[in-house]
Amino acid sequence: MTTTAVRPRTERLPGVWGLGLRRGALETKQFFRQRDQVVFTFAFPVVFLFLFASIFSDDVEGAGIKASQLYVPAMMAAGIMSTSFQSLGVSIAVERDEKVLRRLRGTPMPPAAYFLGKIWLVLVTGILETAILLLVGTTLYDVALPSDAGRWFAFAWIFVLGLTACALLGIAVSSVPKSSKSASSVVVLPFLVLQFISGVYIAIDTIPDWMLNIGALFPLKWMCQGLRGVFLPDSAQVLEQAGNWEFGRTALVLGAWCVGGLLLCLLTFRWKNRRAG
Repeated sequence: MTTTAVRPRTERLPGVWGLGLRRGALETKQFFRQRDQVVFTFAFPVVFLFLFASIFSDDVEGAGIKASQLYVPAMMAAGIMSTSFQSLGVSIAVERDEKVLRRLRGTPMPPAAYFLGKIWLVLVTGILETAILLLVGTTLYDVALPSDAGRWFAFAWIFVLGLTACALLGIAVSSVPKSSKSASSVVVLPFLVLQFISGVYIAIDTIPDWMLNIGALFPLKWMCQGLRGVFLPDSAQVLEQAGNWEFGRTALVLGAWCVGGLLLCLLTFRWKNRRAG
């Protein structure tokens, strides 16, 4: 009587995309478990929108809109950058300092899966943030939803390119802080400055040209301008520095920052903090 050896059945391990999706689900679950962080993240731009739109509510001469309507797309752009650049810049720096990255690097999980998980997190939070601000803007400040497919398509690519560029920049800037204690200061300061010179808190037509030119080097200014082009009437183009929405240039700059942000990540990202070498 002969017996045949039974080979042990091996399960196929999930690929990078599958692991990235699972990592993203874990990151999202951990985020929503921290209720104070959730409330602050989603309430911050809404509160600022309410404050600025209440203070500046007069009609804008020659633009066919109210000043309050300018703040809706601007805060949407700032919300996208907040949930990507600021969130990743701080959280990854903290995880590096607490040696979370070092432990993950020692597991069989591909490094790409970790970053995919972060991208899934900022995608979910970015969509929710934008939806909340859009609901507030259309309900309280008479911002009209686009009536043609072209503007909805513009909204989609501005959102995707802007979120991607800001997320990559957030990953890159996370290597700058020396410790988790300095992460918030290092990341928040440049973001705050960009909001002032990119047309988030102050109308474009009142910002000096040299400041606008500096802001034009970064994604936030173009996200604000592109979203104004989506949600505001064409009569408001007179307020822009170039006198039009410049959708083509917006796509070019945001696309360039996606490529540049990826290169910065590859060149600067570290799994260990500086003290660990």
